[in-house]
Amino acid sequence: MSVIIAPSILSADFSNLQKDIEMVNSSDADWFHIDVMDGVFVPNISFGIPVIKAIKRNATKPLDIHLMIVDPDRYIKTFIEIGADILTVHYEACNHLHRTIEKIKSFGVKSGVAINPHTPVTVLKDIIKDIDLVCMMSVNPGFGGQSFISRTYEKVKRLTKIVEKEKTNVLIEIDGGVNDKNSKKLIDSGANVLVAGNHVFSSINPEKTIRNLKLNL
Repeated sequence: MSVIIAPSILSADFSNLQKDIEMVNSSDADWFHIDVMDGVFVPNISFGIPVIKAIKRNATKPLDIHLMIVDPDRYIKTFIEIGADILTVHYEACNHLHRTIEKIKSFGVKSGVAINPHTPVTVLKDIIKDIDLVCMMSVNPGFGGQSFISRTYEKVKRLTKIVEKEKTNVLIEIDGGVNDKNSKKLIDSGANVLVAGNHVFSSINPEKTIRNLKLNL
């Protein structure tokens, strides 16, 4: 399976968002990764609904929307209506995770569960067959440009064993600090979706950077 690259729009140039959206459209990237933060679940606030609507109007690739918010059930329908193709909620934010996942799936979009760096992958055993994606945070959520947490490699390997044992096709997505120094090791460990923000948008040639990640260079 080819690696999926999802540039994180959190690191894009907000003063010229259209330009960065067009860059992703024309690049080898597969998805747009969009972090939604509420200032409560994480200590930052990011995109509102009008901005995501604008991104959707101009994007030619799927929107991978990652809800870093409390009580995500209140907003599932809204984010799907404005264009989510993949909708991910945090394990730590859901009191009734299975019910939340079933609600997402009822709208016909792909469902994901994110886990923070301190959360063990074993908490996903009972939900792994019901979801399409696990978003493994490799930094503490809330801000772009953080350093990659090296223990993520072992967590990916442990999650890969669970996925194989349960005979499911769930995607393993890595979000945070992904770059050309760790991407190959992450893929070799079992990851198949890489979210890259600062590494892509701060590079001299973002399209080439995306291509290199895609080719696992």
